[in-house]
Amino acid sequence: MFSRKKISAVLLASSLALTLGACGSSSDTSGEKKESTGYPKKAITVVAPSGAGGGWDLTARSFTKVLSETKLVNQPLTVENKPGGGGAVFMADYATQQADNNDMLFVNSPPVIINNLKKEGNSPYGYKNTTPLAQLTKDYGAIVVKADSEFKDLKSVLEAVKKDPRKLTFAGGSAPGSMDHLISILPAYEYGLNPTELKYVSYDGGGEAITALLGGNADVIGTDASSVREFLKAGKIRVLAVTSTERLGGDLKDIPTAKEQGVDAEFTIWRGVFGPQNMSGEAKTFWDGTIEKLVATSEWKKEVEVQGWEQEYKNSEEFSKFLVEQEKQVQQLLEALGMEK
Repeated sequence: MFSRKKISAVLLASSLALTLGACGSSSDTSGEKKESTGYPKKAITVVAPSGAGGGWDLTARSFTKVLSETKLVNQPLTVENKPGGGGAVFMADYATQQADNNDMLFVNSPPVIINNLKKEGNSPYGYKNTTPLAQLTKDYGAIVVKADSEFKDLKSVLEAVKKDPRKLTFAGGSAPGSMDHLISILPAYEYGLNPTELKYVSYDGGGEAITALLGGNADVIGTDASSVREFLKAGKIRVLAVTSTERLGGDLKDIPTAKEQGVDAEFTIWRGVFGPQNMSGEAKTFWDGTIEKLVATSEWKKEVEVQGWEQEYKNSEEFSKFLVEQEKQVQQLLEALGMEK
């Protein structure tokens, strides 16, 4: 069993000292150059496996926007929202029906691992059924209530749960046992409460979870810190805590961390881009080079700042190695919480 401190840091493995070079080549094993087919020749679809307004949606739209603005991709780029099961519904279709589709990419984060390992509502498909292309950014979790909520800080929520675990409805934009659920229950776990006793309702994406909160169908939500900024500026919500190691900047600069409030709950959300499992060598080489150029542009750096993210780029080879380590750590976290399959 992990210690509480170790468990709260399980998804913070972004500091791996990887020194692997970027991969991809246009040569086959005989050393002969393969003739280019001019990829991409068709419009590229980037899927956000959730509803509009959440972290995946924002990442997909920022990614396609800057690729178009910088003319790094000359073909049309479109974003499609395909919600269901916290990404599991899309993943099943992608792994079985789109495994050879070089023209469809998708964005994801820890749920691509969590959904494959958790006990309830798990997916038989995960990152091994894809071609990891790059990690782009990192974000953090946020514990959020309505602006007129009786709760003014994180501990007041946890004390209410301590008195009556079923009194409050927690919600998030992912299925039970997935990322938003873990963000929601981790403070309770670190506070010495039984997280399995909390009432959690799942929605398809952070946008739907916020709508439920504002509509009175949830008392507290766990979601991405970057996705709540506009609601905070509009005075519709109150952010009780963020799961970063130190306070964030911008619109969230006055929000205390959970750790500041005596709850050692830290949670980092990486976000990356994936291609199909059988992606061609030419397509993979194209995206390796294109994404490396993208993250170096001033347009991308500005977009990351505007969205309130932190840039953390890993190329395809580094990202693949990172995901192997993440899988081991997520398995340990789910085991500690009794949620492993």
